[in-house]
Amino acid sequence: MLIELRDLHFKWPGNPRDTLCIPQFSLSAEEKLFLHGPSGSGKSTLLALLAGIQTPDSGQLAVLGQDLAKLSAPQRDHFRANHLGYVFQQFNLLPYLSVRQNVLLGCQFSKLRRQRAAGLAGSPEKQALALLAQLELGDLADRPARALSVGQQQRVAVARALIGAPELLIADEPTSALDEARRDAFVSLLFACAEQQRTAVVLVSHDPRLAEGFDRSLNLSELNTASQVDHV
Repeated sequence: MLIELRDLHFKWPGNPRDTLCIPQFSLSAEEKLFLHGPSGSGKSTLLALLAGIQTPDSGQLAVLGQDLAKLSAPQRDHFRANHLGYVFQQFNLLPYLSVRQNVLLGCQFSKLRRQRAAGLAGSPEKQALALLAQLELGDLADRPARALSVGQQQRVAVARALIGAPELLIADEPTSALDEARRDAFVSLLFACAEQQRTAVVLVSHDPRLAEGFDRSLNLSELNTASQVDHV
């Protein structure tokens, strides 16, 4: 299993009740999971835990066999840089850098990802260009990120997350700014790149229409017993 989670409890400081209470959850290597649910069901909180940005108050959370709660904050940062790619809702590109430079940021803090990129394509820069070509951005590599459309920025964020073949890609509401046709095209491109690199995908959205094509669809409000108590 890529992720194993058991008897997890988490609450934000000052909150008297659990935000998340999940008896069991797992994700297989290379699996594509669509995670959805209403606002307040804990989707973003779960992503923060999976990425090691937050740690559970109790229970087990293992990613690639590593119990993240046993790592220090700097160790979790290093683990995340080595093994996870993240596509944020607002993309978080650096507008003054070129498309190519933004993609290469995915390798900047990880020697392992740089080595993997070199092994896949000869060098990190060559893999960056290959990913951009696959995502239909090959002719924009030297353009500043601020000059791109929303859809183009989104695909640059995917290339940055996938460079160096991380074991897991997490995408938080990445299609919220796209119309239906662009949304479906984006998901197809994301799948193609992830499958080529054998990267698992956890994509979070409030839109259940995105579920088609994923290996599994999960409503977090049905998994999170804390959310169920809130709605009794």
